[in-house]
Amino acid sequence: MNTIKKAPADNQLRKSVFRSAPRRALLVASLIVLGAATACAPRIDTRGNAVHIEDVAAVEPGVFTRDHVLSKLGSPSSTANFGNDVWYYISERTETLAFLAPKVIERQVVAVVFDEHGVVKSVDFYDKENAENVDPVDRVTPTAGSSMGMIDQLLSNLGRFNKK
Repeated sequence: MNTIKKAPADNQLRKSVFRSAPRRALLVASLIVLGAATACAPRIDTRGNAVHIEDVAAVEPGVFTRDHVLSKLGSPSSTANFGNDVWYYISERTETLAFLAPKVIERQVVAVVFDEHGVVKSVDFYDKENAENVDPVDRVTPTAGSSMGMIDQLLSNLGRFNKK
């Protein structure tokens, strides 16, 4: 008779596998919850040249020159194209949650105005509360010759064909 006796170690191994099944389920469930929680975590983006308020407060009108401002605040994000000599330090922090549109958390613009001698005339600070919405104009400027009718196209082709 061939009877196979099971070793006690094999029986203990089965019990330990069954005992760990609830642990495995708990581990899988916790990994799923952790993955879902991190997938919904907001993404914070910082753009621009964020200057510290203490550094801006240290810029004294009538005392500081362009070189002093450059060494204290760094290169400006933008400069004025027309009129006064103005340096702009612009920064913005946005929060994006999953696939939704970004939401502005913080926005700051520091405008340093210089006089004709390159000395700071004034320092202005603007934040998110000073912002104004600008509605873009959706009109189209018509240009001459941009639309040709069928007759214009047919007549314009006359004389273009050369016989060889």
